[in-house]
Amino acid sequence: MIDSHTHLHLCEGSDAELVAAADAAGVTRMLTVGTDGASSRVALAAAEAFPQVFAAVGCHPNEARGFDGAEEAELKALAAHERCVAIGETGLDFYRDLAPRADQERAFAAQIALARETGKPLVIHTRAAEDATLAQLAGEADGLSVVIHCFSMPERLDECLERGYEISFAGNVTYKNAADLAEAARNVPEDRLLVETDAPYLTPQAVRKERNQPAFVAHTVAFLAELRGVSVGELGAMVERNAARIFSW
Repeated sequence: MIDSHTHLHLCEGSDAELVAAADAAGVTRMLTVGTDGASSRVALAAAEAFPQVFAAVGCHPNEARGFDGAEEAELKALAAHERCVAIGETGLDFYRDLAPRADQERAFAAQIALARETGKPLVIHTRAAEDATLAQLAGEADGLSVVIHCFSMPERLDECLERGYEISFAGNVTYKNAADLAEAARNVPEDRLLVETDAPYLTPQAVRKERNQPAFVAHTVAFLAELRGVSVGELGAMVERNAARIFSW
């Protein structure tokens, strides 16, 4: 199985410990995701150190305050690294007032353009900004490979599928109050489904008292397998194939 979205540098324990635990749980690949220039460099360093780890470089919308040409140039340089397989996470977040909307939109546009230039998939974060996020994607990202990370808008599932987006579910799909999200996960076509931890956040229900880590993606895989009426092995192989196609790893 795979973890299509994690933040190794924020998890408890060393990268070596986290990768070893993931390996023991059957996680063969993981994408560790940058949220600004510094964390993107750390993600690339982890990807250099461990063959199971690949990196995404990006500017999270909450980190977009004052985003300018220098930051855009830095991301472009980082995206050229051979272990970078995706751009992001990027998008819009109106839940917290950490960056002006104009700055978020500028950073988002720059990363959409970088994904187009590099031919790498675009990893999307959206929170309390679904309409604006989908509108900007519709206007600027046509034809790109788009991954909706930590999918949380089940009422827009059909729209996202019609646009060709990949749908990635994190541990919150396992929560008892997330029936609508689980129903969406049941209905995603098998060739469009991804699974992630978003570690250290959104620990799956079965281990919710613990801080999340890539190994715990196994709990979400098990939940989705039961939900979709397939074996854990089948679900794991399904998301492995999808991730290999999307991230070219």
